Amino acid sequence: MRIDVLGAVRAFRDDGSPVPLGGPRHREVLGRLVAAEGRMVTTETLVDDLWADQPPARAVGALRTFVAALRRALEPGRPPRTPSGVLVTEGPGYALRLPREDVDVHRFQDVLARARRTPGEVAALGEALAAWRGPAYADVTGSAWAERERVRLEELRAEAVELRARHLLDRGEGSGLVTDLREHVAGHPWREPAWTLLARALHHTGRRADALDTLRRARTTLTDQLGLDPGADLLRLETDILGGAAPSATWTGPGVPLGPRTTVDLARTLALAGGDALVRSRSDRLAAITAAERTGDLALTARIIGAYDVPALWSRADDPAQSRAVVEAAVRTLAALGPHADADLTVRLLATVAVESRSAGLTPAERDRARDAARRAEALARDLGDPALLAFALNGVFLQSFTRPGLAAARDRTGAEILDLATAHDLPAFAVLGRLVRLQSASALGDLDTASAHAEAAERLAAATEAPLVPLLTAWFRARVAAARSTEPGGPSPATVAAHYRTADAALRTAGMPGLHRGLLPLALLGLRLLHGRPAPADLRLDWGPYRPWTEPLLLLDQGREAQARTALTAAPAPPPDHMQEALWCLTARAAVRLGDRDTAARAATALRDARTEHAGAASGLLTLGPVATYQEEAGKCADTR
Repeated sequence: MRIDVLGAVRAFRDDGSPVPLGGPRHREVLGRLVAAEGRMVTTETLVDDLWADQPPARAVGALRTFVAALRRALEPGRPPRTPSGVLVTEGPGYALRLPREDVDVHRFQDVLARARRTPGEVAALGEALAAWRGPAYADVTGSAWAERERVRLEELRAEAVELRARHLLDRGEGSGLVTDLREHVAGHPWREPAWTLLARALHHTGRRADALDTLRRARTTLTDQLGLDPGADLLRLETDILGGAAPSATWTGPGVPLGPRTTVDLARTLALAGGDALVRSRSDRLAAITAAERTGDLALTARIIGAYDVPALWSRADDPAQSRAVVEAAVRTLAALGPHADADLTVRLLATVAVESRSAGLTPAERDRARDAARRAEALARDLGDPALLAFALNGVFLQSFTRPGLAAARDRTGAEILDLATAHDLPAFAVLGRLVRLQSASALGDLDTASAHAEAAERLAAATEAPLVPLLTAWFRARVAAARSTEPGGPSPATVAAHYRTADAALRTAGMPGLHRGLLPLALLGLRLLHGRPAPADLRLDWGPYRPWTEPLLLLDQGREAQARTALTAAPAPPPDHMQEALWCLTARAAVRLGDRDTAARAATALRDARTEHAGAASGLLTLGPVATYQEEAGKCADTR
């Protein structure tokens, strides 16, 4: 069995004969399961993806019909009433079970991953590129999930074309590249590495004049048509060719240095893609800052640091060491520029300090510095009247707004202003941020209808602006909604909700956001069990991550280890001021009540007093432990028994 989606969705038997897949919906179901890369996709998600506007009344039945027909087509010899081995039922949904080498898109991604590490994979990379027959999922039209996949895969395809060209040119084998690179440049005129590779290929074949003409056209296209300054690599290549030197390699792949401006521009673009691209963007950004500082040019350094105005939503850093290094570079540059620096650069540096100083894990002095930076950046940005700059500054205000429990309404006002600015001034990335901030705030306040509306709007924006991380977050939000409704008559069962959480967790695992992902699933499952009065999860494989100090007392209590639980509760510090602070205070309150620790119960009751109208953990938009008031009242009663 072989399945192809790099072009129209199609399948072939081992003898090469085509599999009759049926109509457009059948092919879309198969394509959607391919995109999940072996992970289970819930029935609910499939229905939402197939009927984005309004699913018909019998949508689930129709989906089951499509699945049954696909199973018959893919496994015509399977005996009746025996489980499918290819399109399997798993939990509340379906998954495709095929070796990765039997699916063209998976082969392509695996070959590209190997080629990034090993230049010797250039032949395999050429074969993988030749397998493309057109846009991915070409016959799946009008579906947001397919459009997101097309955008993501097209970026990988462009990277593969450039990586193969670079490897061949480095080996002196670029004679056949000119035609392919001309087509690549025509389709991607904004990709500066494509222009430099084409010029290298032309020069390699002895066409020096054509290579110089290509570089001149690159400058014109980038500057006049796209508003981008040509980077140092393009200019250096032109100098090399004019001087008669052999052109040096100019490539954006791992291990090859770029100029700081080009590097940070690339990092900014990659940051919105998620996965490996997001991880790479962080290291590229720090490399660009380091290179800029080495030049001794303060203005350049400030521009490089401040150019990375990528919206940030989560209050835990994915790479704390990198974030700390960025903040320290921004602080150094602010001090060196002094009080008479350009206001624009000052705002960007201050906003960077505020955004990168994620509140979890900071010392009190670092928190004070970050909050002061956020306030100053906002005030200066308002005076400048630059909407994009103000949106960036407000992002810092948002991330520094977790000073104490109970501030969801204040964060919603910040999110509303970000959204208004972004909508009025065409700032799509910040429009997504505004929607997600408002989703979190409405979730915290228990207004699930409003939060759902923001989730849907964020998903529409994500489909239009190439933001594949958004659906990962909204999938968690829908699991959080299901958890809340599991306590209502006729709501989903706890097992169904747990499956939703696990599906969302599997998708988030490779998104390049460990600061968000680590410990999230166990905390969500614990919250679900607390909603239903059940003991904490006992699975030893669960990684509680940064939440371990506040979950440990309850875990030990549910194992009957009261003495150890008391020791763990005493050792637990005050929860950090981040998205999960209400949840962690509620866990502290519950453990204190069960242990009769009146002093700790009193501290928890006081901390939670202003959050009584909120839901624990729901400020994340990802999970819930139920109303804060329940925990706060329990803690208050325990404390009053002294």
